[in-house]
Amino acid sequence: MPESRTYLDQPYAAVVSNTPTSDATAPRELARLASADNFRDVAGTGAGYPVAGGGRVRRGVFFRSNELQLTAADAGTLADLGIARIHDLRGQMEIDAHPDVEVPGAVWHHVEVSGIPMEMISGLEDSDAAVRVMCQVYDAFVRAPAARASYAELLTDLATGPVPQLFHCTAGKDRTGWAAALLLEIAGVDRATILDDYLLTNTFSSATRAKYLALIGEHLGADKVAVYEPTMIVEPAFLQTAYDTVTELYGSVDGYLRDGLGLSDDVVALLRSRLVD
Repeated sequence: MPESRTYLDQPYAAVVSNTPTSDATAPRELARLASADNFRDVAGTGAGYPVAGGGRVRRGVFFRSNELQLTAADAGTLADLGIARIHDLRGQMEIDAHPDVEVPGAVWHHVEVSGIPMEMISGLEDSDAAVRVMCQVYDAFVRAPAARASYAELLTDLATGPVPQLFHCTAGKDRTGWAAALLLEIAGVDRATILDDYLLTNTFSSATRAKYLALIGEHLGADKVAVYEPTMIVEPAFLQTAYDTVTELYGSVDGYLRDGLGLSDDVVALLRSRLVD
């Protein structure tokens, strides 16, 4: 069952506002965390991504990240940003192995989405098999009832809970990447920009990826590095698989939000009002 806990025993409603940060007070430059390299603002850099019909995605409202194995300084940075709620999309085993560092003033919320099944990648023979696994993962984000329930819960809380909010998984690329793509869809960002934003993970997390690939080479052999690399990056085909499943089952992203996730028009409108200046 999802659960919540309040960091440092500070009351959830007493430390934050329900009003989104205005563009005038949002950080203009991208805050970077030394200990969480895929942390970033969903809105993008600069003034925020442009949206259909005018306006831009509002900065300083929603953030995304990889797991929060934070230094004290980086935890302080998140506290300074006013993060009110942290959504952890990881499974319990992932959380037990690497629990989030506490962030003062933030409420932690567990809303699990299944990631890459370890049993499916433990014996990969080639990179094509790894790509197939990743596409199956993205298909399940849309097709699996448990995943739909979790994404519905996440988006509802992003729409109705106090802001700013942050959501993350382990690498911050797949489960988190689909959530970020949905937010940008709701905001009205064009699909090409959403894809470019999604692919930024490959740049932001390059050092972490190199570290883990080196470990694979050391423990499994150099020939396994190329085999496992697709599981550590994002590719257009992965995201497209989720969109294709949306089209197959629901016809459109709007249909998926309404019929797949069960979100009301009011919740979607609340999200868009928070996302767009």
